[in-house]
Amino acid sequence: MRSEGALPRPVDPEAAPLLVLVADDNPTDRLILGRLVERLGHRVCLAEEGKQAVSLFVERQPDIVLLDALMPVMDGFEAARQIKQRAGEDLVPVIFLTSLTETDALVKCLEAGGDDFLTKPYNPVILQAKIRAFRRMREMHQTLQSQRDVIAGQHASLVRDQELAKIIFDRVAHSGSLSDNSLRYLQSAYAMFNGDILLAAHRPSGEMHLLLGDFTGHGLSAAIGAMPLAEVFYAMTSKGYALRDILLELNSKLATILPVGIFCCAVLIEVNPTKGLVEIWNGGLPDVMILGRQGELLERVTSTNLPLGVASRERFSPDPKVLVMHPGERLLCWTDGVIETRNGAGQLFGDAGVLRVIDAHKGEPEQVFDGLLSALSQFHGSPEDDVSLLQVVMPERDHLPAPQPQPLTAAMDAQQDWRLSYTFRAQAIRGQNPLPFILQKLLSVAGLRARAGALFTVLSELYSNALEHGLLRLDSAWKQDSDGFALYYQERSARLQALEDGWICLTIDHRPDVQGGELVLTCEDSGAGFSTVRSAADYAGRGLALVAALADELAFSEQGSRVRVVFRWQLGHTPEA
Repeated sequence: MRSEGALPRPVDPEAAPLLVLVADDNPTDRLILGRLVERLGHRVCLAEEGKQAVSLFVERQPDIVLLDALMPVMDGFEAARQIKQRAGEDLVPVIFLTSLTETDALVKCLEAGGDDFLTKPYNPVILQAKIRAFRRMREMHQTLQSQRDVIAGQHASLVRDQELAKIIFDRVAHSGSLSDNSLRYLQSAYAMFNGDILLAAHRPSGEMHLLLGDFTGHGLSAAIGAMPLAEVFYAMTSKGYALRDILLELNSKLATILPVGIFCCAVLIEVNPTKGLVEIWNGGLPDVMILGRQGELLERVTSTNLPLGVASRERFSPDPKVLVMHPGERLLCWTDGVIETRNGAGQLFGDAGVLRVIDAHKGEPEQVFDGLLSALSQFHGSPEDDVSLLQVVMPERDHLPAPQPQPLTAAMDAQQDWRLSYTFRAQAIRGQNPLPFILQKLLSVAGLRARAGALFTVLSELYSNALEHGLLRLDSAWKQDSDGFALYYQERSARLQALEDGWICLTIDHRPDVQGGELVLTCEDSGAGFSTVRSAADYAGRGLALVAALADELAFSEQGSRVRVVFRWQLGHTPEA
């Protein structure tokens, strides 16, 4: 006798009665088998022929069917087929009751959907063993169905979450300038959520920034860093930061948020049509290739840097390679998925495949992009990685970049009369770019926002001339060819890091009136300067002519170390770019 409070004995799952359908046209056999099943502890429903057996199956939904093979109206073979069809995905064991011994007849039972045989006369021990075996099989099948449904539900939920994440990501990642006429690109994802990322945006002065990245792995886990990467890239580009500053921030951001083992191989590019320059930083992606106007290979920029998110700020090198790029020349870059595409024999497409396409289209460079896509398709390989391909054609220089609208968190009163002056000394000059900070101050004047591009271009030229020629004493004559540009910017980086003294002073004087206002920008440096107008033109190169074209007034001191620029604006008037 069980004491009070004791746990009840567990119920044996095999003690739970099953509902067994017995179909046999012989009343004696049907009665005997029905009683035998009841004595084993199960419930019974009886049918006299196959059609009735099918109707009872639909009505009562039995767990096991004992079915005679030879019956009137509808034989057991047809009844078994219809029962299996109506059972659908549910496992309902059908045991044929037969005295048939011929092989063909038994095969026919199996082909009709039978799962086993029970020969006459019936052996209670064998019957009980078969029922127990099929009970276990049925319960296992039900468990698998239940687990499948749970997994399917979880998968559907995961897919919905990924689709939502992809929509949000695409709205952020594709909010830039990917529709620019100078660009062509392809992105085909191995997984639904692409581990590759492609971003494009214009600086206020018109230069285009591009980022092609490849996060380790595939799918959502490979794209966890894409959102902050896009946010930093777009925000800093729109504020006018240089490529070097953006690289430092991107690397620091990813190194902080990404787990160990996740990083981003990337190429960052700045295209400057006004100066005919391209800056390229390659950290872990295949070679970037520059093709001439006839499709000939001019340059290959290999990866000389660690991927983003790997190195500490002290070990990270943000200095891009600076190259001359003429109008009509094109730049090609891609992720590993292009060169790692395999054909049916397991061979890689590789760099050799890309070079073959380039050689095949010499004289018709406009066909290289489509030729590369066609060659990859004809290679007959299924992609094993995300595939991204980018082409940039250097545009003509016959027009100035259009001003870019600038987002502002707050605006000062345009009628406010103010004057600001900032002096940047050697330590600050080595570590930061003050121009985005200055630009935001300028754009607090509502009337100047339409001239954001011109303002930033002028600021960039004034500051670059003060730094490169005033403090660093670089010679513009070096910039005559690609080797000269490389030397110039290598020397610029070395001298900047070694800069110990000197200063650059930027002064902003805003003078409003009833029609609009006047903005006076003054840039002065502690360098030796120059003494004649002829030297001034050499000193500033094309930059001084560009400043003169954009500003309303331009003047410089006799020593040349102080430049004054005037912008005028009118209320309700949008000046032409």
